[in-house]
Amino acid sequence: MDLALDRPEGYLFVRRVGEHGITLIDRELTDSFLLAPDRVVEHWPVHAAGALDAKHVETLLALQPELVLLGTGARQAFPAAAFMAGFLRKGIGVEVMDNAAAARTYNLLAGEGRHVVAAFMLPG
Repeated sequence: MDLALDRPEGYLFVRRVGEHGITLIDRELTDSFLLAPDRVVEHWPVHAAGALDAKHVETLLALQPELVLLGTGARQAFPAAAFMAGFLRKGIGVEVMDNAAAARTYNLLAGEGRHVVAAFMLPG
């Protein structure tokens, strides 16, 4: 499904979400990645929510998000409570959703100028 019909300026955006890949602007990524309005971190070594731990919290916080969106693949899957608590202790909101919902939410918030970070998990 196309998520954006035009090319917004000033931030990286998701154009399409598929089961095995996500298209950023006009480039398809097939490995898990982190996305902020000003950068993409490719080859994020997480392919399932159950694999998330404290070191992943630090990686995401290094991108200085206002809010973190976790795209957990084709279906929503919640990580361990300890992972979620790592953000809440820092006052950073975290939302868990499937990749398509995370992409729509990311595009909306990034388009508003918010510093949102989305973590997209794709099959390895």
